[in-house]
Amino acid sequence: MPRMVKVHWRLSECPSRLTANIRDRLESWRIIYMSLCYNQFTTWNTVLDTSMEPLFWLVDNSARVMGPIMVTMVVLLTTMVVMVFYVCILPHIYYQTDIFWSLVHLIVAHWVLMNIVFNYCMAVFTKPGHPPQSVPEVVSICKKCISPKPPRAHHCTVCNACVLKMDHHCPWLNNCVGFHNHRYFFQFVCFMWFGTVYAGIAGYDVFKQHFFGNKDLIVPAFFFPINMVYHMWNKSQDEEAVNASSETNKMADDDSESDIKATLEDQVLHNAIILQFLLCAGVAIALGLLAAYHARLISQGQTSIEQHINNKERARLKKKNMKFRNPYDFGFWKNWKLFFGLSRGRSFFRHVLFPSRHDPVGNGITWDTCTFKLDHNRLLDLL
Repeated sequence: MPRMVKVHWRLSECPSRLTANIRDRLESWRIIYMSLCYNQFTTWNTVLDTSMEPLFWLVDNSARVMGPIMVTMVVLLTTMVVMVFYVCILPHIYYQTDIFWSLVHLIVAHWVLMNIVFNYCMAVFTKPGHPPQSVPEVVSICKKCISPKPPRAHHCTVCNACVLKMDHHCPWLNNCVGFHNHRYFFQFVCFMWFGTVYAGIAGYDVFKQHFFGNKDLIVPAFFFPINMVYHMWNKSQDEEAVNASSETNKMADDDSESDIKATLEDQVLHNAIILQFLLCAGVAIALGLLAAYHARLISQGQTSIEQHINNKERARLKKKNMKFRNPYDFGFWKNWKLFFGLSRGRSFFRHVLFPSRHDPVGNGITWDTCTFKLDHNRLLDLL
């Protein structure tokens, strides 16, 4: 007689067995995927870059289209600020001070304006520099151009070309900032920052008269919060005036009605003065931060792209207890002299504080480093 098998059901083992089954199936699918799609060069950075390609394409094409529009905005806004300075601020300075200080303001204003216009035009219309087909020193091959790429050169996806000593692509210039126009870009930022600060300080009295004066504040709609705060402040002042004296309140109402019925020219000037000061204040803050950031990079002998590359290399070497040193960092003073091109008798006063079209030091293809100096006749001369 056959023996009967006794089956014991252990409910407590079901979760572990189910988990093991799912784990085995996932592992089998992973093995199948790896056998079909495995690539030893694939990393998470590559996957992330590939997934972000549509966003990069959108940004590049938007920058290409928005470039001429943003250049036009810079020209129009700068022209507006200059016109307000000539029409409103300079006459106010002349009536408030003597002829000497009026001439001083006139000279300083035109010196700043001359440098702003010159450096901006040069930064826009000067080509940053592109590597030739044959270069004496090659670091790598550009994957987009399929051509030799010299040191410090990088590919710009907006311009669709490699740029010598590329810093970044600036949509406000509609141009790349590279070897031949980096100095013009930085000087434009500095002089524009100084110009906005100067215009804001010189026109503060006129702005204060129009902003806190007895005229109704009429500014564009996007400044509605300022209008609301201004009218609330005026309302509280009017209520105090009503409690103090009814007759004075009637006279103030008559004056306010006559002020509101201002001519179109008065309203345009009023709006322009308010907008000019607010624009100068906002641009001064933004350009001040931008100028400080690029001044720090120049002091360290690197560009904005090289900063990211050097930071990654510094972190990689730190794990190996090694210290990274930027090969193009020659020290604070020499970095600035190389950046401004102060060689062959050039001076800071003449070639930096005033417009100058002098070329930068070197050719943008071969670079001296702080560890060795390249000599084509004697190969490497150790310092």
